Amino acid sequence: MAQNIYGYIRVSTREQNEDRQIIALREMAIPAQNIYMDKQSGKDFNRPQYKRLLRRLKKDDLLYIKSIDRLGRNYEEILQQWRILTKEKGVDIVVLDMPLLDTRRGKDLMGTFLSDIVLQVLSFVAENERDSIRQRQAEGIAAAKAKGVRFGRPEIALPEQFAGIVCAWEQGQIPLAEVTRRCRMSEATFYRRLREYRLSRQ
Repeated sequence: MAQNIYGYIRVSTREQNEDRQIIALREMAIPAQNIYMDKQSGKDFNRPQYKRLLRRLKKDDLLYIKSIDRLGRNYEEILQQWRILTKEKGVDIVVLDMPLLDTRRGKDLMGTFLSDIVLQVLSFVAENERDSIRQRQAEGIAAAKAKGVRFGRPEIALPEQFAGIVCAWEQGQIPLAEVTRRCRMSEATFYRRLREYRLSRQ
């Protein structure tokens, strides 16, 4: 049975540029129709193009990827997918940025052992980097909040007559529906802003 050659590309967002991966795969003479690309996070393998590729791959086919983190960033799932591809489907994988991860070489026990060690280390590094990115984002948001930067939609300014509206409502002169209409707020937002207003007046 003739061997088919495939390539897989992944970028995390629609804004990221996939050109570097495309150039690297085209140098391997992979037919354009055999290159699959997802613009999606690497946190799991629930990706449409990867699933299509997985269905097409068969025994003795060859799959190229630019680097292990393009396959994914979840340590356990990378190892699981690698086993599915190499053991269950009998596909060979070449990771261009890491020559040791070329399953065509070293089919003996030592070669397989070395490949498994390298894969586990790189998979761990890929997931660790994803966790580090999340931590840096969280720290950046916390630092921005500490400096007074607000996230989300801007708060609706209180109407100038807010105190008068509240007073009239508390005295039963107007219903809550009229209060929220005049303030242009939902009930939940009105009660929250009312609490904040009262605290600021203490």
